Amino acid sequence: MMNSPFIAVLIADIIFISTALGLNKENAKYLLSGYNAMSKKERENFDIVNYLTLLKKFFLILAGSSTIVFTLLINLLNAKIAVISYSSYLIIMLIWFIFKGNKFKIKQ
Repeated sequence: MMNSPFIAVLIADIIFISTALGLNKENAKYLLSGYNAMSKKERENFDIVNYLTLLKKFFLILAGSSTIVFTLLINLLNAKIAVISYSSYLIIMLIWFIFKGNKFKIKQ
């Protein structure tokens, strides 16, 4: 039973790292929510190169830092607190990324 939280964290890390390494300028128009719904003109007014740079760094750092947070908490406290804290950390960081990513919209 103790291994199931670690497996969930490992799966999340694989998803974060795959996202970071798998996204590029060519496939972003198919895979990035919001960007894929933009018109061609809107895409031209969006700084996709720098956005992808931020996205890649963010997801790689998120994979590492969230795993460290989880590992520390599960060893210092208990599994229940570690899972709740890990989930809260991910939500807070993803909300932060949404706000940070908004600066890449080029105003007209």
